[in-house]
Amino acid sequence: MSSQDRVIIFDTTLRDGEQSPGASMTKEEKLRIAKALERMRVDVIEAGFAIASPGDFEAVRAIADSIKDSTVCSLSRAVDADIDRAAEALAGANSGRIHTFIATSPIHMQYKLRMEPDQVVEQAIRAVKRARNLCADVEFSCEDAGRSEIDFLCRIIEAAIDAGARTINIPDTVGYAIPHQYADTMRQLLQRIPNADKAVFSVHCHNDLGLAVANSLAAVAVGARQVECTINGLGERAGNAALEEIVMAIKTRQDVLGVYTNIDTPHILSTSRMVSGITGFPVQPNKAIVGANAFAHESGIHQDGVLKHRETYEIMSAQSVGWHTNKMVLGKHSGRNAFRTRLEELGIALGSEADLNAAFARFKELADKKHEIFDEDLQALVSDTLGEEAPEHFKLVYLEVASKTGEVPHAKLVLSIDGVEQGSSAEGSGPVDATFKAIESLATSESSLQLYSVNAITQGTDSQGEVTVRLEKAGRIVNGNGADTDIVVASAKAYLNALNLMQAGVRKAHPQVADV
Repeated sequence: MSSQDRVIIFDTTLRDGEQSPGASMTKEEKLRIAKALERMRVDVIEAGFAIASPGDFEAVRAIADSIKDSTVCSLSRAVDADIDRAAEALAGANSGRIHTFIATSPIHMQYKLRMEPDQVVEQAIRAVKRARNLCADVEFSCEDAGRSEIDFLCRIIEAAIDAGARTINIPDTVGYAIPHQYADTMRQLLQRIPNADKAVFSVHCHNDLGLAVANSLAAVAVGARQVECTINGLGERAGNAALEEIVMAIKTRQDVLGVYTNIDTPHILSTSRMVSGITGFPVQPNKAIVGANAFAHESGIHQDGVLKHRETYEIMSAQSVGWHTNKMVLGKHSGRNAFRTRLEELGIALGSEADLNAAFARFKELADKKHEIFDEDLQALVSDTLGEEAPEHFKLVYLEVASKTGEVPHAKLVLSIDGVEQGSSAEGSGPVDATFKAIESLATSESSLQLYSVNAITQGTDSQGEVTVRLEKAGRIVNGNGADTDIVVASAKAYLNALNLMQAGVRKAHPQVADV
C-alpha cells in the first residue's frame, strides 16, 4: 500500500485522557507515558494544553525536549495567548505541532462563545495564521463538528486550509454521531471543500454512546487519514476512541479497510498497563485487546477449537499486542540485571541509577512476600517507587489493625507529618474505614472520599492489591494509588498518596471552562 493509505495515529492520552476526573498526572508521569508512546511509534503525541496551568506548560516543554521520533503537539484555543504559549512550550521539539480549535456548532457558538458565525470564521483564520507563523505544523479543529451544519463546516475548513492548516480535525465532541452519519459527513467534506486535498482529515470521537471506535473507523473507510485516540479509551465522560482497538481493527481487517498504521503493536499491552497504573483507572477484564480475559477461553468448545487451530476462536494472536505465553518469572533469587532487563522489555525506563536501586530494593521486599513476581507486579512496583512529584508531607510509619467477628474494627497508626511522627487510633465499620478515619484525625484534610477501588494485580491469595482512592475538596479531584500484598496497607498508602497530591497540587484548568 502507498503512503496515502497510512493512518496517522494521534494519541491524546496526556491531554484529553487527563481530563478524566481524577486522572491528572505529574510531569514525570507524563514523560514516562510519552516515551512509551514513542517506543510504540505513535505518530503524534498531544502532550497537553500548555496555557492551562504552569504544570501543563512544563510537561509539554519536557516532552517536546525529550521526544525525538514522534511529533509533539500542544492544544490551544483560537486565542493569541494560547497559541503563543503553545509555541513557547514546543520550542525545543524535534517535530512540533500547534493544535488550535474553536466551536462550530450552533449551540456552542450561541451559548458558549456568544459569537456570530462570521466572527467564528474570522477568529479561526486569525488563529491558524498566527500559529502557522510560529510553527510549521498546524492542526485546526471544529469543536462539536458532530452537531455542526455541513455548509458552515465547509466554509470554515476551506478558510482554515487557506490560512495554513495542514490537518483538519472533525471531532464528535459529545459522542452524538452514528457511524453511517459520521462517515457521510466526512465524505461530504472531502468532496465539497475545494482545497481538501491540501490537508489530512482527522477524527476525534467520544464514546458517550459507545460508538467512538466505530465512528472513527467509519470515517477512515471514506478517507480520513488521522485518528485521535487514547490508551485504554481514557478521556472525559465516557472516554475517547481506544488506541489499541483502532490499531488492531485496522491491522486485523486490512482486507476491508485497506489502510495501515506504523504502530509497533507488541508494545500495546505494556503501555496500557503503565497508563492504568499511573492514572489508577483499572482495565476491565473483558476490555478488548488489553483486558485480562481478552485472550482467555473457558468454554470447552472454544478451548478445543483453539488447541486444534488458534484461528478458530482468535482473530489475532495474543503475542501481537504484547501478551506472552512464556513469561520470565522473577523471584527473590533474581539479580539486578534480570530485573533491569525485564523492565526494559516492558518498556519501563528508570531515569537514574538511584531510581533503579530504589525499585530493586522494593522488588526484593516484595519477593520475600510473594514467591513469583509477574509483569503486572513490576508495573505496580515501579509506579509506586517513582511515585508522584508531590512532596511526602504524610508518610506511613506504622499500622496495626484489629478486626474480629462481633467486635468493632480498630486501627492504630503512626504517620510522619513533615518529618514529625504523630500517632492516632480510630474505630470504623471495617479495617479500611478505621484506617482512613485514623489518618483523617491527623491530616484533617476535610476532603470527601469519592472512590475506593481495589484491584488484584495478579491471581492468587498472595497477589498484590492495587488500591485507588479518589478525594475531592472544593472542586479539586485527585487520585491516590498504593500497592501491597496487604490490602489495608495498600489502602493506607493510596489515601496518603491522595492527601499528598491534594496538599501539593495546583488545580488544573480545563479548556472548556478557561476564560477566552
